[in-house]
Amino acid sequence: MAMGIVSDNEFDLEREKICPPTLIDPTSHEAVIVELERGRGQGNVEVPDSLRKVIGEESAINGRANGLAIAEQFGISPSSVSAYSNGSRSTASYENQPDISHIVNAKLKIAKKARNRLVLALNSLTQEKIEAAKVKDIAGVAKDMSAIIRNMEPERPTNNGAGGPTFIFYSPQMRTEKVFDIVQVKE
Repeated sequence: MAMGIVSDNEFDLEREKICPPTLIDPTSHEAVIVELERGRGQGNVEVPDSLRKVIGEESAINGRANGLAIAEQFGISPSSVSAYSNGSRSTASYENQPDISHIVNAKLKIAKKARNRLVLALNSLTQEKIEAAKVKDIAGVAKDMSAIIRNMEPERPTNNGAGGPTFIFYSPQMRTEKVFDIVQVKE
């Protein structure tokens, strides 16, 4: 419908397109309450991004069993939980660029807390405590925190298993006369 002045009949036709006539009572000035369908709706299998992220983080951080428990409550398949924990939207999109930034950020928060606890544990290893018998306990806390940090931080890229720097040398190519342009000069 174009913008501008319209007749009452045209206005009523447009209003009926938006709101069925059973809901419109021109003599009544009371509000009509309409129950809207909430949620994904019948037949819609699309999982909201926020739920994907929650299930993916839970599965990646606290284990697959916890992610499966949440997914079961929403009727989401176990294969989708695997995809979400890898940052994919579905099992069909494993090969595409997954968005794992939210999973990495959640892991980095945990690693930061563990790093702070590690520093506290190492700072509490004083000369007096080393001389006492409780060193194993403090060293155990430090070891556990470093293992948590190692597991939560993203993997660092390796050098293709070579163990050291890789050097690539290119040899110069020999040129022949055929490569160069020929200029004819008059004598």
